[in-house]
Amino acid sequence: MDPMDIVGKSKEDASLPKATMTKIIKEMLPADVRVARDAQDLLIECCVEFINLISSESNEVCNKEDKRTIAPEHVLKALQVLGFGEYVEEVYAAYEQHKYETMQDSQRSVKMNTGAEMTEEEAAAEQQRMFAEARARMNGGGGGGVSVPQPDQQLDTQQPNLQS
Repeated sequence: MDPMDIVGKSKEDASLPKATMTKIIKEMLPADVRVARDAQDLLIECCVEFINLISSESNEVCNKEDKRTIAPEHVLKALQVLGFGEYVEEVYAAYEQHKYETMQDSQRSVKMNTGAEMTEEEAAAEQQRMFAEARARMNGGGGGGVSVPQPDQQLDTQQPNLQS
């Protein structure tokens, strides 16, 4: 029985994005080298099989430790068990780089989502200013006659009557 059938997926369900894989393949080769479509498909299949192999062995390592979640250590151990020990250091370095980049991205995202550079009053004033700009655009004009509150002004929280 095919291992993919065990988890309820057929071989066709388990694939990698062709465009991404083609880009990776082309980036790894000199510019004057061409790769036949069949060869690209074969490389993609090899990658899928390699992922299946590493995943399966990582799961076994995880189970031997009575864990229910595969951790990076399990993947590294699986690489060693399968005879890919020479890649462990490079894979670990790539993992650490990924963790660092992910942390940087999430910190930027949190900063943007929380408005960490603004006080609550400044954020409210900015929101009111954007509302005023939107109302001005909706009413067909530049910014004429629209009062934009300044950060140090008291905000009027009532919405103006937009009917004329």
